[in-house]
Amino acid sequence: MSVELLTYADLGARLNVSREAARALARRRRLRRSRSDDGKALVSVDLSELRYVPRPRRGRQAGDIAASLAKIEASEIEAFKAEIARLEATAAGYRADFERERERADRLAVELQQAAAETMAVHERAARLEDEVAALRTGGRAGGSIAGQAALRLGRLAASIVEADRAACR
Repeated sequence: MSVELLTYADLGARLNVSREAARALARRRRLRRSRSDDGKALVSVDLSELRYVPRPRRGRQAGDIAASLAKIEASEIEAFKAEIARLEATAAGYRADFERERERADRLAVELQQAAAETMAVHERAARLEDEVAALRTGGRAGGSIAGQAALRLGRLAASIVEADRAACR
């Protein structure tokens, strides 16, 4: 009944298991752990009381795979192949839809940029016309001559053009 301090690798070698399995066993059994001077984990264990028997490893053998494949009938295999073909055709259809919609979105983005540029040009033109109308109104008030009245008429005409332009933009 002697307690030994072993690393996980040493414990695994004594129990004929991997280092990770020894670590899991130490955690499961809540064995006391400490650190050595070189930083490795040490486990306090009494091997006479441990009574650990590792489970035999289960691996897939060729016989298991062959038996599984033998259970699958030829009709099921053909059904699976038909389903795969159907799903590939559906995926191809979705891909074509995606490509078509992406091209449409690109065209709409270009149209939107063109419309934004045209809108900016119209707003700039309207601002220039408003400035001209304001200049004509202030210039026409100075005198009551025929030239001043013509300037007033021209100003009213320009104002009506601007209003019509604004109404068209809405």
